[in-house]
Formats: sequence, C-alpha cells, structure tokens
Amino acid sequence: MRRIDSETVRHILDTANIVDVVSDFVSLKRRGANYVGLCPFHNERTPSFSVSPARGICKCFSCGKGGSPVNFIMELEQMSFNEALRYLANKYHIEIKEHEISDEERQQESERESMWAVNDFALRHFEENLTTHPDGKAIGLAYFRERGINDAMVARFHLGYALERTNALYEAATAKGFDERFLVDTGLCIRNERGQVYDRFKGRVIYPVHSISGKVVAFGGRTLRSDKQTAKYVNSPESAIYHKSSQLYGLYQAKRAIVERGKCILVEGYMDVISMHQSGVENVVASSGTSLTDGQIRLIHRFAENVTVIYDSDAAGIKASLRGIDMLLAEGLNVKVLLLPEGEDPDSFAQHNSSDEVEKYIAENETDFIRFKTHILLDEAADDPIRRADVINDILRSIALIPDLVKRQVYIAECSRSLGIREEALGLQLQRIAAKKAEDESVKIQRRQTLESLNQKPAEDENAGPAFLKEYERRVLRYIVKYALCEFCDIDNGSGKFEPMTVLDYVRAEMQRDGLAFSNPLHVRVMEMVEETAETWPQNRKEVETRLEVERKKKLDEAYADLRSQQLGVSAINAREAQILAQCDESYRAALDHAALDYVSRTLCSSPDDEVRRLSTELSIDRYHLSKVHTKHTKVESERESLIRLVPRAISELKGAILEMMIHDLQTRLRENPDAGNDVELLREMMRLTALRSEFARNLGERTITPRHI
Repeated sequence: MRRIDSETVRHILDTANIVDVVSDFVSLKRRGANYVGLCPFHNERTPSFSVSPARGICKCFSCGKGGSPVNFIMELEQMSFNEALRYLANKYHIEIKEHEISDEERQQESERESMWAVNDFALRHFEENLTTHPDGKAIGLAYFRERGINDAMVARFHLGYALERTNALYEAATAKGFDERFLVDTGLCIRNERGQVYDRFKGRVIYPVHSISGKVVAFGGRTLRSDKQTAKYVNSPESAIYHKSSQLYGLYQAKRAIVERGKCILVEGYMDVISMHQSGVENVVASSGTSLTDGQIRLIHRFAENVTVIYDSDAAGIKASLRGIDMLLAEGLNVKVLLLPEGEDPDSFAQHNSSDEVEKYIAENETDFIRFKTHILLDEAADDPIRRADVINDILRSIALIPDLVKRQVYIAECSRSLGIREEALGLQLQRIAAKKAEDESVKIQRRQTLESLNQKPAEDENAGPAFLKEYERRVLRYIVKYALCEFCDIDNGSGKFEPMTVLDYVRAEMQRDGLAFSNPLHVRVMEMVEETAETWPQNRKEVETRLEVERKKKLDEAYADLRSQQLGVSAINAREAQILAQCDESYRAALDHAALDYVSRTLCSSPDDEVRRLSTELSIDRYHLSKVHTKHTKVESERESLIRLVPRAISELKGAILEMMIHDLQTRLRENPDAGNDVELLREMMRLTALRSEFARNLGERTITPRHI
C-alpha cells in the first residue's frame, strides 16, 4: 500500500480554498470578511458556522467542530486523513505522488478506507456489467432503455447491473485481493449460517448511493423478475460508512442546482430523481422510500430554505407522509406540496413532459403545506363536528412547530378565514398546544439529565495544578499558533547589530529563561509541532518568493505595457513608473507576510493528529469581529498590531499562575504539617514567592489577587 508524499500534501493544503470546499456542502452567505451558514455537524436554525477565507479555516461556535479544508472533509465525511487529502486532490485535479508505507503504517490504515475501496470496486464492476457484459446489456441496460433513461443519466448516476450469478461480485473482488470481511461488512455480500458467502444484489439493476462528496456509501438493487416472492428492492445494510437516516439519494448530483435555485424538490424513489434530472429539473432528491429523518432534513436545510414535496394522487400515501412534512416545518423550512395529475408519478410525469412544462406545472400548482393539509383532512372530516375539531387541532399542531413567530401568526390568520373560526380562539388553542409541547420537551430533558447523572463517572479534580494552568497556557499557545512566524521585535545579536525576532522565538526565549514548559501534554505536542513546522518555513519561503516574484514581474509588465499605450510626458511617465513599482513591491511584501502569518496555523489545522488539529483550529479562529459601526470613523488597532503588549502580558500571566500554584502548595504544606511552621527555609521561600507575586501584579497593572479555583 502507498501513502501520499509530503510534497503533494503541502501542494493540496496550499491549493484547497476553505470557502470553495465548504460551499460544496453548505450554503454560505458573506458576513463582513467571513462567510456564515448552518452548521453541517449539528441541527440548528440560526447560522453559527463561520468560514474565514483569510485564515483558511472554518468553525462552528455552537458545537465546536470545523478546521482546515482537510479537517472539514474528515469530520463531515468521516474520512481518514489520507482519504480527505485524496478527495481534495481529486477536486483540484492535483496529481498525487506516493511512496511505499511501512508494515506499521499499513496496519494503521482504517477499516473504513477498505470499505470505501470495496464499494468503489463494486461500483465499477456493476457499471461494466451494464455496459459491456452481454447479460448486462440485454437485461439491465434494456430495462433502463424501456424506462426512458438515456446514456447521460446512466453515466451521471453510475447505474449498473449485478449478474444473475450467486457470487459474481465476490469472485471478482477476491480475485483483485479484496478481503472477504469488507465485502460482508459493506453488505455487498452475505454470509449464511453455513459460512457460505454470496452476492446480495444478484440479478438486479443497481442504483449507487453517494455521499455529499461523491463517495459511494451504499447500493440499492431492483429485481427485474415478476416473481412476487422476491423482494422488489434490496438495499445495503447500515455499516460504518453508511447510515440510511443521514443520506438522500441524488443529493451529490443535485446540490449545486439546489443552491442556485434556492429550493429542494423532494420525491420518493430512485427513478423519480433520475427522470426529473433527465428532464432538466436537477434540484431533486429522494428519501429512497423511507420516512424522512431529522438527519435527512438537516441535509436539505444546509443547501436551501425552501422545499417542495411532490406526491402522486394516492391519498393514502399522502396522509402517511404528513408527519415528515411536520418535521420539515419544525426545522424552519418553507414547505410546499405538489400533487401530480391523476395516474402520474414524478418519473412518468418527467418522461411525458419537457423541462419547461415540468417547471411551469410546479410553479403554477405547488401549494403551501398548511393549506394543503387543511384541504386534505377537512375533506375527510366532511360535516362530522368531532372529526372536524380533531382536524383543526392537528393543523394547529403543525403550525405550532414553525419556529418563526410571524409565520405562525400569518398561518393563524389564514386558517381563521378558511375555517370560519375566530382568530383569537385559534391563537389561544395554539398557545395551549405550544405550552404542552414545551412541557413535554422539558420532561424529556429532565429524564435524560437524570439518566446521565446516574451513569456519570466521578469528575476529575479541576483544582489540580495542570487544570488550573490550562487556560493560561492556552492564551500563550494561541499567540504561538496564530502568529509564530510574525516579526515581533528586534534583538541585539551581540555584535551591536539588531535582528528580527519572531513571536515563536520570543516566547521560547522567555520560557527557557525561567525554566518553564507547558504542563498539559496536548499543549506540549502542539508546541513541538509548531517548532517542527517553523523549521520547514525557510525552504517553503523560497518557493513562495519564487512564485510571488513571477507574479510581481507579470504585474509590472502589464502595467508598463498599459503605460506605454498612454500619451504622457517624460516626467509623468517617470512618476507613474515609480508608483507602479512601489505598488508591486508593497503587494509582494504583503503576500509574503500573509504566507508567513498563515504557514504554521494552516499546517497545524491540517494535522493528522486529531487533538492537535482540533485545538489548533479553536485557537486560530476569531469568534467576534468589530462591526463597521466601530471601525468606520476610528482606526482600531488589530490584534497583530497589539502583539507587543499582548504576548508579554500572556507570558507574565502564565508565570503569575505558576507562582500561585507554588504558593498554594506551600500553604497546603504549612496547614497540613504542624512542624512546617518552624522550617525557616520554607518560610523564606514563602516570602520570596509572595514578593515575586506582588512584582508580577505591579507589572500587569493589577492588585495582588489570588486567582479563583486554585
């Protein structure tokens, strides 16, 4: 097995644009210098997921997840470090150079990676069966042709065919060296009680299910037999890489169209999606015949605020799906419903109509869900007052799920007009329903907290020394991670000449002078990685300088060419040339400075060490930004401009905290040991430390105060 070499890794990390990568999965909106969107890692209605193009990282300020482009892909798609790198390399068309890995490294490769590989092999196997094998063309491809599916859609959705043989895939995969265990774990094969292994999907046309990033996570297979004893559809079971409740069929192919149109169209089956795409309506996904789940709804909300659910005219199917639409409302989505003409489903309707006709029908016939539900249920209730009251309460329960207060009030007014009931009465009943819902939620939370408290292990002592120092160490570490290579001050090299000192150099010198080191093991690892990364900067700097010099020369040539085309006097030309040169030089210096600023943090935020990567991301990103109101008329000093004050202060605070620990330990010894009060050396040490604490307090401009929680 081979591993990506370090040069390629660096190229991938330098090329990957965080906004570009995240936009493939989340609908982003610009907010100042950053972008925001709904967090893809947890359920939320208000955007708390921030993307910083300047620092090349993202961060959710609710759940804490995020990081560099590679970390984002790892977290979201549950990939290994190497898998995420390969994904980004494929996205940016970067050629991957590899080297052989050791036996130890080979053992560390995840089972998940093997499962991806098996699924990828199966995808190609099923595709080749469909397009090249005589049985595949005669049976599988003929079926798709009969259903009106063209070659473009066969290729777009990677449709395939599993041969009508007991173990055709099994034999092909094992012959290529794939482990039987992963064929079974992915559900491609089944092992019976006698230990025999056979193909799950034999004799079926195949619909691969892709993750948002395009990884094949599962397969659906449809039988072409008319035998009623054979299940019509067979699907991959849940596995380490496939969770049915978090996947929507066609989302990988539809996500860009969903974002562009601001709307997601939800249908039921594989063929519904494929036929709609073929007709030109590409913002379509399917729940694949299952009831909608919270995970699927969150996926939709990441890309659009508006959802149109398409139904055929089957009344029983519509009523069975109403709960799923209630869940869409609760997520804060704007939901509309579309009924197709009698006898049509999305597949047949798309096949019988052009793209414009489908779009026009949707625009003219989609109906607000509350109105749709009112119409459907009231028709059933007819003139029965009891059933009518139950229907009205059911509708109010749907309205109560809508998080937006104004929308709820609009629906109440609409229901009042359509139902002939006073708005005040509906509003009062809605308040009761909402109060009951809140009470039920409160009871659930209390039960959960009770269970957690019963199962909770004793907490670690937060007053222990390292825990007390943790925040002080993090403050210092934050400046190191963010600004390690920034020039901080000048220092006399001993010969009367001054040389620039970086933030990393300054912090390292200050801590070494007093014999200090980080006590937290994770902080130690981060510091070691910072130092290792900083050592590689000189070589990388040369590469950056070469690239920037090429860009600078190109800009100069273009500017001079433009200048020659203008009819100016000699003095004007000389002045303009000087201005152009100064601008290009300033642009060159700014770009080089920015590369140095980001070099360490970008490397650490893309570290294969999970803990280092998460902490570095947390330390690198800024949660708050000054609004334009504060910066419009006044020059506000940036954090970088304030480093000359902030870094020494953070180090002094860390030293002060260490002093507090030492004083606390001495006080404990004096309290616990009656004879310690007669120990002259111990008392002198106490006086020395107390005097040092006072000195630190004066340097910090504060009173002598013992920090809490020690």
